[in-house]
Amino acid sequence: MIDEELPYPANSGKRIRTLNLTLRLARRHRITYLCHRNADPTEATRAADFFRDHGIEPVIVDRAVPPRSGPGFYARLAANLLSPLPYSVTSHDSRPLREAIATHARSRPVDLWHCEWTPYAQALRSLAGGRRLVMAHNVESLIWRRYYENERNWLRRWYVKRQWRKFDRFERRALAESDRAVAVSPVDAALFAEQFGVPHVSVVDNGVDTAWFRPGQCGRDPRRVLYLGSLDWRPNLDAVDQLLTRVFPVVRAAVPDARLWLVGRHPPDALRRQVFAFPNVELHADVADVRPFLNGAGVLAVPLRIGGGSRLKILEALASGVPVVSTRVGAEGLCLEPGKHLTVVEQADDMAAALVEAIRSPKAALAQAAAGRQRVLERYDWDVLADKLEQAWLACAGAPAAEPVPCQEGRAA
Repeated sequence: MIDEELPYPANSGKRIRTLNLTLRLARRHRITYLCHRNADPTEATRAADFFRDHGIEPVIVDRAVPPRSGPGFYARLAANLLSPLPYSVTSHDSRPLREAIATHARSRPVDLWHCEWTPYAQALRSLAGGRRLVMAHNVESLIWRRYYENERNWLRRWYVKRQWRKFDRFERRALAESDRAVAVSPVDAALFAEQFGVPHVSVVDNGVDTAWFRPGQCGRDPRRVLYLGSLDWRPNLDAVDQLLTRVFPVVRAAVPDARLWLVGRHPPDALRRQVFAFPNVELHADVADVRPFLNGAGVLAVPLRIGGGSRLKILEALASGVPVVSTRVGAEGLCLEPGKHLTVVEQADDMAAALVEAIRSPKAALAQAAAGRQRVLERYDWDVLADKLEQAWLACAGAPAAEPVPCQEGRAA
């Protein structure tokens, strides 16, 4: 498995997905994890020990991915204008990682190279031979197209358009050079098959630990709105800005004692300062356990305008019995029925009225969440999803395997 870093601790959506699937498959397969060093040295040591304890061999390159802030970051963005590759690819590509991959290939028999994020397919290009599978957590070019569509600053819009075009070319090539792609939703799988012409696509949805996330015993406060997500990812920061400036003020005008919890890891200093300007808003950064917030919230708000893949936060909320109000983009890719399992609005500007309705009619909102939890139990448990990924591995490596069965709302190629 080739990745950015060791996905431990599981404090982001990508890490949660990767860790849950990898740990389950390590019980049945010999896995070597080749990656860059986690940026936090203490975390890096703990992560390596954790992986070894679970029978996974870590091969760690002592090079951290460059930070996404400071003068050096903007210098790298400017330099990327001269590259045919997107910034997310060039910043994650490194000679030490490519050398570690080549060394491992010479010294060990490898049945399958699993690229855990599309940009890391670049690190495998110099490797001759070997069956290759790319895990596409998102349709990256779709995310960048949505950045472009929502950006209003003309200079950033010009730059983002160039990144979108680069990602479109890179993603098509990376998937064409792989033997199999894995999408996180039937919607993404259909896009890969129909627009990119990828012949072999499996679907392995995002999931949730349904034994860990379950309804709490304490009563919920219907007036408490929760936002949950990594606060160092641009689509989430855009969603939080929409929530703070356009959605929650309208909610408070209708329900003056409504409160908003923002919960997530690595919030930038600008967001910390911004929160101080809004009454009834609390920022909870880098919490060890999100379940107390899920168990105390009356409704989860997902005001995403930019994004792809599917949202683990929605699955965790429904597994915990929390009503969900999401934009169409936020709920995209999940096999959930709007109006039955959650409330879906077209865009963030429509969200305030739906949140006020959930606050004022908590019994109806909780009944909808209960239906959503039942759907999550049926489809999104990690054990079931690990079996689907194993099928994709075996199919890619050449062993017989059945294709995963898509949900009714989409289909897999």
